[in-house]
Parts: sequence; C-alpha cells; structure tokens
Amino acid sequence: MRPLGSLPFLTWSGFAVYKDLARTMEDLNHSAKDYQGNDLKEKIWRIIFLSDSGTARGFDITLLFLISGSVLVVMLESVEAVAAKHSTLLYGLEWFFTILFTIEYALRIWVVRRKKKYLFSFFGIVDLLSILPTFIDFILAGSGHFIIVRILRMLRMFRILKMAEHMGDAHVLINAMKASRPKIAVFIFSLMAIVSIEGTLMYIIEGGVENTGFTSIPQAVYWGIVTVTTVGYGDIAPVTVLGKMLASVMMLTGFAIIAVPTGIVSAELNREMKKVSMDLRHCEGCGHDGHDPKALHCKMCGHKL
Repeated sequence: MRPLGSLPFLTWSGFAVYKDLARTMEDLNHSAKDYQGNDLKEKIWRIIFLSDSGTARGFDITLLFLISGSVLVVMLESVEAVAAKHSTLLYGLEWFFTILFTIEYALRIWVVRRKKKYLFSFFGIVDLLSILPTFIDFILAGSGHFIIVRILRMLRMFRILKMAEHMGDAHVLINAMKASRPKIAVFIFSLMAIVSIEGTLMYIIEGGVENTGFTSIPQAVYWGIVTVTTVGYGDIAPVTVLGKMLASVMMLTGFAIIAVPTGIVSAELNREMKKVSMDLRHCEGCGHDGHDPKALHCKMCGHKL
C-alpha cells in the first residue's frame, strides 16, 4: 500500500457548507410534489435528502458510521506497519466502502430533480470526490504515476465532509461561526497588529545578540505568534533581560486574549440555539413547507401533519 502523506484539513469549507445545503434542501423540499407519480422514487428521495422519518434518520446514522469507518481505513493505510500486515483487509474494506458510496451517489442522481444543480453543489462534489480516487487509483495502479495516485488517495479524506450533510444540528454551529466572522476577523487583525509591533521590538532588542534566532523581523514575528498563542516551540528564545521582560508581557497577553474568540463563538452559538428551527415537513392540506418541530398540525390550515 502507498503511504498517504499529510492529511489536509479544510478550515474554510465549514462556512460554505450550510449556505449551499440550505439552498439545495429548499429546492428539493419544494419539488417533493413532483414525485407523487413515482412512489418508490419519492420514498427514496425522502429517505436520502430529508430526516422527517425514522427510516431517514436511520439512513443518516448508518452513513455516519460508514463515513467514519472509511476515514479510519484511509488513516490506517498511512501507518506502514498496519498497511504491511493487513493490506488485503484494508484494500477490501476500501472497495466495500467505495461501492456503497457509489450506490448512494447513483441513487442521489436518480431521485434528485435538479440533477445539474446537485452535481455542481458543494455536497455533490464531495460525494463524487469520495468515490473517484479509488477508481482512478485502480486504473493507474502500476502505471508509474505514483505522485498522482498518492494525491488522489489523499482526496478520499474528503469523505469526512459528508458527515456535515447527515448531522441534523450541524447548521447550528455553522450559523454561529458565520455570524462570528466579522468579530473574529477584527480580533485576528488586531492580534496580528500587536504581534507585528512586539515582534519588531523583539528584533530591535535581540537582533544584535548572537545565536538568539532573531535574525529578521519576520522571524521575530513568527516567534511572537508562537508565544502569544501559548504554543512555545522553544526553537527561538530571548537571552537579554529586556527581551525576557517583553516575552513575559507577550505570554500574559496570550493568556488574556486566548478566550476572546471562544467567547465570541459561544455567544453566537447560544443566540442560534434559542432560535426556533423549522423542520422540512410538507402539509398535505395546503402544501405549506416548514413547521415547528413539535407541531402536530399545520399552522396555516390546521391539517394534521
């Protein structure tokens, strides 16, 4: 088995997930009536794209376990000792998960009304990326395209993004993060300004001393970031008294500001959780979509849900 290499961690994608998902789910919900003539297609559509029944929730939970298992297999393949000893088992499990995800992907394309919109949506691309690398790896195996195959195998980690699609309350956290963006942006800008000033001061103080590591302002700013974030690698350290005093101030500053982004997100999360989130149930009486999760009757016509 080929080594996996470093795993990518996509911090930017969380902000795009809910917006794309909300649009897709809204379009799908309004098109539910288009499947009235095909009972099987409608049932599969509701199971895959909605969570308004026990079967649909069971489908989401099953997929969460499958996604977790497939990601675990990808991780274990990067451990040389495990890959060498259990290569056949890992290879079989990888194809098992790939076949299941391929069936799921095919069903989604079959039941969704706006196929082009789904195919080019965020989750449509994630669904494709979760199965494509394994098939391409099979085609290119032994062809000498080692780097290409290795990158493709890394792309299988995109499967972890599929989890957000099947976690019903994921939108609460994503909405809180989206609402926190302006405040966090101001916080990061202010922090970088502080670190830049303190790093420049540290370069002025320690720059003339030999073997301190403060050879340039960018190097000093790097040390400032490591210090303020309380990471403290220890590869660079001041040796003068004045430098140590400034370092102490930066360490205390780090402790003082480390809770700021946590407080911002927590406040927005608390505000988001207090909102009444409408579910996606469809009223057969008047056709209204979106009701209080605890509602037993439609708020527009009184028809039983």
